[in-house]
Amino acid sequence: MPPTDPAPEDWRAVLASWDYPDDARTGTRCQRRQAKRQHRQDARRHTADWVREERRRDPIRPGCALVGVLLVLAVGAGVRYLSTPDTPAAQPSTSAAPADAKPPATSTPDPATSSAPDPAPVDMTNSDAVAAAAIRGYLTRNPPVDNGHTASVRRAAPYMTRSLVTNLTASADPAYGRLVSRGGVAVVSRTTVGPAGASLPVDTALRVWRTVTARVDVTGYEHYVETVTLRTEVISTGREWRVARILGL
Repeated sequence: MPPTDPAPEDWRAVLASWDYPDDARTGTRCQRRQAKRQHRQDARRHTADWVREERRRDPIRPGCALVGVLLVLAVGAGVRYLSTPDTPAAQPSTSAAPADAKPPATSTPDPATSSAPDPAPVDMTNSDAVAAAAIRGYLTRNPPVDNGHTASVRRAAPYMTRSLVTNLTASADPAYGRLVSRGGVAVVSRTTVGPAGASLPVDTALRVWRTVTARVDVTGYEHYVETVTLRTEVISTGREWRVARILGL
C-alpha cells in the first residue's frame, strides 16, 4: 500500500513530540511559537550538515560503485574471450594435398553476361575485324543481367564512333524488346564480313562499307537460331577504324 499523508491530528502529535528548549516553553504565545520555529530550523540545518559531512567522508558513491562493477565485468569478459582456444577452422591447415588431387574446376564466364567488348583482341587497323567486333558486341545480349539494351551498346562502343554510340543509346531497338518478350539470352556464335554491294558508295581510303552476317543463338522459352545481316559504314580515324553507321537495325 502506498503511504498516505498524515491527518491534521497526526501532525499535531508530531509537533508535540519535539523536544524544545526551555525558552520555547516560557513567554508569550507569540514568543513560544517563534522559539519553536527557530528550534526546528536549527535542527534541520544541523541534520543537513551531518548528512553532507557523512557523504564527504564516504569515499564510494553509488555512481562510482556502478562504474566499478561495470569495469570488473568488462575485464572478466575480455579475459574469458582471450583465453578461448582457437577453433580448428581458424587454424591453418598443415596437411599436404594428395598427389592425385585435382585443382578445383573454374567456371567459364558466359559471354552474354560479360561486360567486355570481345574476349579476343581485335586488330583496330583492319576494317573487317572492327565491323565484325562491333556487330558481335551489339548483338550479344542478356536482358536479365544487362537491364536494358544500353549494355549492348557499351559492349560495342570500343569499335564505334562517339556519335553512333550516342545515337544507339538514345534509340530503342525493337529486336531487344522481342528478345525480352521471349525470355531469351542471345550469344553471337559466328560472324562473316563481306562487301556491301553496288547500292552503297564505293570504298575509299577513309571510308568503307561492309556487310556483316551474324549467327545468333538464342536460349529462352525456346531455343532457336537467328541470322542477322547488317551493313556497316567503317571510317578511318588516322591509325584505327571505327563503325560510324549501321543499316538494318
